[in-house]
Amino acid sequence: MTSKPEVTRTYFNHHLDSTRWQVYQPRNDDIIITTSYKSGTTLTQQLLFNMLVRDTHDDDQFPQLDEVSPWIDSRYYPVPKEKLASYIDDISHRRFLKSHLPLDGLPYYQQVKYLIVARDPRDVFMSLLNHYGAYTKQQYDRLDTGVDEPMPRYDDDPKVLWRNWINRGWFSWEEEGYPFWSNMHHTRTYWDYRHLPNFLFVHYSELRSDLAGTIKRIGDFIGQALEPDDISSIARAVSFERIKAQAIFESNASDDEGSFRGGQATFINKGSNGRWRDLLDADDLALYFRKRDKLLSPACIQWLEQ
Repeated sequence: MTSKPEVTRTYFNHHLDSTRWQVYQPRNDDIIITTSYKSGTTLTQQLLFNMLVRDTHDDDQFPQLDEVSPWIDSRYYPVPKEKLASYIDDISHRRFLKSHLPLDGLPYYQQVKYLIVARDPRDVFMSLLNHYGAYTKQQYDRLDTGVDEPMPRYDDDPKVLWRNWINRGWFSWEEEGYPFWSNMHHTRTYWDYRHLPNFLFVHYSELRSDLAGTIKRIGDFIGQALEPDDISSIARAVSFERIKAQAIFESNASDDEGSFRGGQATFINKGSNGRWRDLLDADDLALYFRKRDKLLSPACIQWLEQ
């Protein structure tokens, strides 16, 4: 392991294009939220929006996060690479940018704060099952444009998806995550550098069980002074119940499902943990334990499965 992280991989598939980060010029107060997927990315973005931009508690719909907190490595993000630098330069508030890249594909800057949000891999899978299973034709068409290997269609068999997801990688250096990209590898690349002072690890369960405490911890990490009333206001605005209500309102107000059948109300699903116990049997879990023990350190496993 090198003394500081370095980009050694290029991630390009139906969802990702890591080369889009080549146009990024960091600001000294930038924040990058990075997750594999289905681990609290949107909730963390909403939290930072309320912390750094404005209170959204009284809004019927949440602001379009893609516009104010761009997913830089999204291959189908509506801003092309040649215009991306000027687009993110025009963001006037403190920037909090989104990534789904492992650290071996994401540039590292000492002046940037990195929020690494992760979750028990079995819970990630259950949330991904809902997410992937709700893709619309419009979403598949978007993913298939401009790639040699299109996004495989979900065949409605969660057991087949589990075996592929836990046993195969999309990229040659990955061992799990298919047909998306790695989950455990993503966490491991950051965990190996957890000593860095500009890295903060946040567990999804903390966002659900101790939202106020997690808001304070994130505020302290990014140097944002928060009074108790500020913390309470942010927690009220980004509670799961409030966000779900906003997603339902948005879905009911729109005739266009967009990427997901059922719209945002499907994207913001249950937000709960432990549902894998109703799906994964002993053989399924044996596959998980073998892969987990191969890829992750005991300390990382303990943290993820807390």
